[in-house]
Amino acid sequence: MIVSFLSVCSGSLEEMNDDDLLNLIRTENYISVLFTKKNCEECNKIENVLHQIREDLVDSLNAWIVKVYNSQLVRIYSSSKEPALVFFRHGIPLLYDGEIDDELILHTFTENKEPCVRELNDENFEHLTQVSTGATTGDWFILFYSTDCIECQYLQAKWEAICAKLKTRLNVARINKQTVGKVTARRFNVNTLPSFILFKQGKMYRYNLLKYNIASLSDFPVETYLKARVEIVEPPKAPLENLFLGILEFIRECSFFIKLTTIIITVFIVISVAYKINSKKDKTKISQKRSKTK
Repeated sequence: MIVSFLSVCSGSLEEMNDDDLLNLIRTENYISVLFTKKNCEECNKIENVLHQIREDLVDSLNAWIVKVYNSQLVRIYSSSKEPALVFFRHGIPLLYDGEIDDELILHTFTENKEPCVRELNDENFEHLTQVSTGATTGDWFILFYSTDCIECQYLQAKWEAICAKLKTRLNVARINKQTVGKVTARRFNVNTLPSFILFKQGKMYRYNLLKYNIASLSDFPVETYLKARVEIVEPPKAPLENLFLGILEFIRECSFFIKLTTIIITVFIVISVAYKINSKKDKTKISQKRSKTK
């Protein structure tokens, strides 16, 4: 409390280290974090703006407003590193990508006090999106990810920022290809991660650029999707077909194991055949010897 009081009086944000920040993220609902560094003019500019809106954020959200110098965590949320302004809502990060303006920052945070990215799975995908029927739920921009994909983890704060920008235009969601979204990923031939697909009026468009920045991804469902190849959305696959595709996917993902097993089986067969041939030769020789003896 003394540190917070002194920081308010001095006109600077409360400073934390990475461990303190992680503990705060686990226990508090709303936290505005400036990842900063020394001798950085832009960092100081953002800090001054945050100081101006601190009381508003505290009054409206009961939020913490802190800063962390030279953090090892910043690369998880921002590829450009410091300065980076991240707003945590119940532990879910949103990377701020707008102009350094007090009203705009305050508006962005207060209007996105709840995470807006929808989490889909195989069970609810068709019901919520209705992508094959082109029904009434609107367009969907979906990220296919997995928990062991490092690049996918780095996208979480950006994907929330994209959702904040596009939520009045379309639905933004994600689905875990590795676990609860295996069937859906097979349905749309998603083989690489991360993958982004725009579902629009019964058609689908794949984002194939290697740029994973907020500007490029935000532009895709609004404008640049027109340059992508148009694909017709296929209906959900039949259970038997999906089972077959699942087996093929398993073989592809476990190719080394399959190759090793195939080699072992082949060697075993060769040895067995050779043994049988030698056995027949030995039996033939014994028979010939007995014939001569008689």
